[in-house]
Amino acid sequence: MVLGGDCIGQIDGKTIFVPFAVPGEKLKIETVSCKRDYETAKIVDILESSAHRIKPPCKFYEICGGCNMMHIESSFQRQLRSDMLKSCFKREKIETPEIIALYDKDGGYRCRFQFHDGGLSMRQSNTVVPIDSCFIASDEINEWLNAVPQEQRPKGRIHVFGGSCVVDDTESSGATMASTAAASFSRLGLSKADSKAPNRKFPRLLIESPELIPSSGGAGGDANNFYRSAPKTSKKKKKAVNNFFSGTILNHSNIATVVISGKKIVFDIRGFFQSNVGVLEKTVDILCSDLSGKNVLDMYSGAGTFSVFLADKFEKVTMVEHNRDAMVFAEINMKGRPHAAYGLSGVKWVSEHASAIVKNEGNFDAVVIDPPRSGIEREVLSWLCKTHPLRIRSLSCDPATHARDASFFVKAGYKLSKLYLLDFYPQTSHIESLAFFDYSNPY
Repeated sequence: MVLGGDCIGQIDGKTIFVPFAVPGEKLKIETVSCKRDYETAKIVDILESSAHRIKPPCKFYEICGGCNMMHIESSFQRQLRSDMLKSCFKREKIETPEIIALYDKDGGYRCRFQFHDGGLSMRQSNTVVPIDSCFIASDEINEWLNAVPQEQRPKGRIHVFGGSCVVDDTESSGATMASTAAASFSRLGLSKADSKAPNRKFPRLLIESPELIPSSGGAGGDANNFYRSAPKTSKKKKKAVNNFFSGTILNHSNIATVVISGKKIVFDIRGFFQSNVGVLEKTVDILCSDLSGKNVLDMYSGAGTFSVFLADKFEKVTMVEHNRDAMVFAEINMKGRPHAAYGLSGVKWVSEHASAIVKNEGNFDAVVIDPPRSGIEREVLSWLCKTHPLRIRSLSCDPATHARDASFFVKAGYKLSKLYLLDFYPQTSHIESLAFFDYSNPY
């Protein structure tokens, strides 16, 4: 099996990609797409089935485009994902330790969805599949899918976040639940993709208190790098106030509060937040287990999920995140914790701030880095390899770019001491990973 979840075989020297197969099976196939160097085929008949093949537990499997490994027994799925991760590092000539899989439930784990016209898209198509349940969705989302008919769901693209981790944070954060007759949806947040006004048809988490928006980086924050959003301020005045985070509007209809390992995290459900809270909590525990010191850098920090926990281990957390909307939530989450926040790209932070910070405060004791799918920016990689922070904890949502970036660290003298498969998305071929890099100063 290769990245993407297809199995590969060869006929007359030509590579054939076959989805929904299991390694080792003997199949009768039919070509559906023919390119010069490869073909894509579909299964016509299974002549010799794998012992790891099972009946998919979802009636929409192979119709909906979400899952592509549900026909494989769960433990073998994890082995295949681990093998694909290892092969990426092997391609970069990196010797890997034994890969450890962090996993939780096989189904009912996914708290975050984007629905299109109330359904999900077909595989490799924009056609919408009407669904009334989803095997991997949380109980809260399934309850909504089952109770609300397709024709009554909001049209267009909507963002939904729901799970047992969602809380009504009225007392501590100003968040409240919208009143509704459908009390069973009290742990569900739903937002139109670009909505500015709340749709009160379904309950959601609301943030209504303007005091939630720090005006100077929050307690312990860096006032030079954070400026409050002012939604009721004129554009002219807003431009003068918001040097970095201009235009960020905290709309209560789009905001959720969750509890992760005992800590409350606030975020916009239209932005990115991990869908699998069970694996996220295990990742946080492993990530922070052997870290402590004076200063830590959280590069590509997002809404500050990791920073909140790193603040317990370090005297100061420095957050860098180019998405200024996400950084607004990072400031909310880090309120009262010593930190500095930079709403900049990694490249700009390295070129304009990194040297001065290291000169004035000393090198970072550790760096946690969680880049987008494209990987770590080259300038950030170069800076890390030159300054040699002793511990780098590197997360990734793409094993190929993770291995590529890892090769730079290894060449710079780091040892890959641990490698984890973060199994955030069971029943799919999606792979996330965490690598521990440790530097031994030869002097």
